[in-house]
Amino acid sequence: MELRTVLVVGTGLIGTSAALALRKHGVRVLLADRDQGAVRLARELGAGEDWSPASPPPEGVDLAVIAVPPAHVASELLELQRHGTARFYTDVASVKAEPINRATQLGCDLATYVASHPLAGREKSGPGAARDDLFLGRPWALCPTQEADPAAKAAVLRLIELCGANPVEVSAEDHDRAVAVVSHAPHVAASAVAARLAEATDVALGLAGQGVRDVTRIAGSDPSLWLGILSGNATPVAEVLEAVAHDLADAASALRALSEGDGTATGELTQLLKRGVAGHDRIPGKHGGPAAAYAAVQVVIGDRPGQLARLFLVCDEVGVNVEDVRLEHAPGLPLGIAELSVQPDAVVPLTDALRERGWQVP
Repeated sequence: MELRTVLVVGTGLIGTSAALALRKHGVRVLLADRDQGAVRLARELGAGEDWSPASPPPEGVDLAVIAVPPAHVASELLELQRHGTARFYTDVASVKAEPINRATQLGCDLATYVASHPLAGREKSGPGAARDDLFLGRPWALCPTQEADPAAKAAVLRLIELCGANPVEVSAEDHDRAVAVVSHAPHVAASAVAARLAEATDVALGLAGQGVRDVTRIAGSDPSLWLGILSGNATPVAEVLEAVAHDLADAASALRALSEGDGTATGELTQLLKRGVAGHDRIPGKHGGPAAAYAAVQVVIGDRPGQLARLFLVCDEVGVNVEDVRLEHAPGLPLGIAELSVQPDAVVPLTDALRERGWQVP
């Protein structure tokens, strides 16, 4: 299935990123959004050209990608299908069962429609945050119904391939239960932790380190966007949050008991912490398999242009692949710590090379 012309309806982060990825492969991309400012910015970024329903392209549209909030997917699909806008249709909303059920109720043509969802994103939203490599190596769920035409599925698979993602076929219900665990409930939990910071003292915030930044990073996303996502997957998310709340309530009770001198309460806390380690260790590694055990090399780095480039140049010179990198700034000082994740056998040669070149390795 070749995609020559694709219509992207919704020029936010996901829609514009998909458009940019398609443009890299020479696909003609048409852009539509109720927010003309968003369309204009996406166009200026090179994501495509304006779509005019009154003047459809003579070659037709092979696939329409509906990149709107979950509650609006079905109505947008119906409107596009009424006008015969494209041969096939998909959406990229992060909830799947509700849009499919609503599309069925509205009488949409399910033969030409395959719901999908790229598991990728950023804390920022809008076309200005879009990247053509946003989906590279990321899983992309597709949820064809029994009515779906094989050609429609092939068109969505081609979209996923052009965006550099890995297709994962799953039922809509299984998808929604899965993202409740790995995406939606974690966002609410992060927001709950971050909400405590709104009332924290300046002293507390001055002591904030990388840990609290890691835990609350996703809490900075657009609340209105997430309200739509959570509303569309309310029951599965509620079930996960209830289980998390039970664990937290038990942990709070154990801590109260400890504060009152009951040393036996450490057992319950230990079990929760061990379960946390076990769950963390099950998160797939960067290539999708089991997470590899990397070693960390910490380097003091100045907060000025070119420092990271110099650091990576040393890694290149000694033939060490950096699997991951994290930066932690020192409050009030023009420096920080760069933590490089490398293979365990690369620690000694990289550390020696860095020190020889004047880098401070704690």
